[in-house]
Amino acid sequence: MGMKTTSAYRFGVGAALATAFVLAWVIGAVGLVGIEGDPFDLIYAGVLAVGVIGAMIARLRPLGMARALFATALAQASVAVIALIAGKHHVEVSSVLEILGSNAFFVTLWVGSALLFKAAAREQRPG
Repeated sequence: MGMKTTSAYRFGVGAALATAFVLAWVIGAVGLVGIEGDPFDLIYAGVLAVGVIGAMIARLRPLGMARALFATALAQASVAVIALIAGKHHVEVSSVLEILGSNAFFVTLWVGSALLFKAAAREQRPG
């Protein structure tokens, strides 16, 4: 039996893919924490891995995707905490506000996508 995709589901997919693309692009272009090319930025591959593995576990079902993207948002927030613990805010180009702000931006996008999937799951339920 095929899954009926709703507009909330399609927007959720679009938001998740766009967020992943922008995160990868920013990391590749200028880096998110520290100076350009800082090896610390490789930790963001873990954030993307949480999303991909979560989507595989969810088998792309809306409620599972919502959970996977909430987990991805948590992973993104964890990177900000790890960066601050590692002292990355002492680098000339990365203040505490910049680290928290840039990561909060991506956390917000992941959560937005998760909420779209949650809405799609509600739309699938009868009644």
